[in-house]
Amino acid sequence: MVTQEQIDRINFLARKSRAEGLTEEEKKEQAQLRAAYVAAFKESLVGTLENTVIQRPDGTRERITRKDKPEKK
Repeated sequence: MVTQEQIDRINFLARKSRAEGLTEEEKKEQAQLRAAYVAAFKESLVGTLENTVIQRPDGTRERITRKDKPEKK
């Protein structure tokens, strides 16, 4: 889970990047924070979808299942 302090730091680094640029250390920190944020977002989305149920017009309920990813050529 990403804390509010981490989100604030992501936003601060984004604003600083646009205004004056970042040092190499700050760029690495920004990349790590963004990766953690994206991972937390994906985990939350998967959790939501795993608990989603589709109700058909006939009244039956069906859980959403994960499809396998298609093979890349």
